Amino acid sequence: MGKRVFLVVLDSVGIGEMPDSAEYGDAGSNTMRSAAQSTAFAMPGMENYGLFDLEGIQDLKKTDVEFQGAVMRIAEASRGKDTTIGHWEIAGLVSEQPLPTFPNGFPEKLIQAFEEKTGRRVLCNRPYSGTEVIRDYGKESVETGALIVYTSADSVFQIAAHEAVVPVEELYRYCEIARELCVGEFGVGRVIARPFEGEHPYKRTAGRHDYSLVPPKKTMLNYIAEQGMEVRGVGKIYDIFAGSGITKTVRTANNAEGIERTLEWMKEEFTGLCFTNLVDFDMVYGHRNDVEGYAKALTYFDSRLPELVAALKEEDLLIITADHGCDPATPSTDHSREYVPVVVIGEKVKPVNLGTRMSFADTGATVMEYLGVKGDICGKSYLKEILK
Repeated sequence: MGKRVFLVVLDSVGIGEMPDSAEYGDAGSNTMRSAAQSTAFAMPGMENYGLFDLEGIQDLKKTDVEFQGAVMRIAEASRGKDTTIGHWEIAGLVSEQPLPTFPNGFPEKLIQAFEEKTGRRVLCNRPYSGTEVIRDYGKESVETGALIVYTSADSVFQIAAHEAVVPVEELYRYCEIARELCVGEFGVGRVIARPFEGEHPYKRTAGRHDYSLVPPKKTMLNYIAEQGMEVRGVGKIYDIFAGSGITKTVRTANNAEGIERTLEWMKEEFTGLCFTNLVDFDMVYGHRNDVEGYAKALTYFDSRLPELVAALKEEDLLIITADHGCDPATPSTDHSREYVPVVVIGEKVKPVNLGTRMSFADTGATVMEYLGVKGDICGKSYLKEILK
């Protein structure tokens, strides 16, 4: 068995505002520190590997113990603060332009084309909270068969429908139609299926499915796969990259399942990359401004960290990072532009704090160098600085 990298993204776990955060309406955001306000917050494991030695969250450090991992905080070089652009940058693709957003709803010609191709009327068509939109438009959607189309501060075209009225497979087909229409000036990062069920007040189901843009250039995933190695995606990684460069994938319903699937693959023999997204921090807690829930989710991840570390083989690297912020204590329910942490763990890794680096893509460059893969991606590898 050759070298393996387990890259785990704690979706939205930012660690403080970047110099340009005010331009994005995010001055003062610090997702990690906000979650730490809760008495439910405890991350002794990540502290042990150096997380709280990073600028922006040093005040959360509880002990003087010398840390065991390699750590740094990284700035986002791309213009944006969403999941797609964040993950693409981790994989070596810096986006000079932000993906388009639609703060006033989608243009009439796009909605008309969508209605014509689906044969269903559209409700809402403006930025909305996902739970509130089914509360406010769910009854009319159920009674008329119309589709609830809404967006957010992110570059997304979201479609909600009741499973008893629009079967999930049909909703997915409508999303594929929307994905075909949402190109060029309408080229949102993701089209998202949002099925719901039950009686009013309705509940969203776990049948969410994302349809992403294909990355405009090759990422580390493509280069690793082209070398004959495996690129395994856990959670919504397949969706974020529209399958490009992924050799094997598994869906997950929550963080617990994401950790379980990662542990299962750690037990298997393969060479290459296992890329995991743990989405609950963002989707379930950050966007709902649930400080307590966010804190509990971080504490839960920390409680599972010893299992992940124990499953590492001698040649393995475990890299834990994030893709943006989503501060649960600010008035905004949207993503926040923040630095993200990087914590690297493995037998070959030495304790070192690399301070602040300038692009998430440095992680992609590091993964490729460790696996011995060459390719044209952004980023500067920090591999030599973290190995013993």
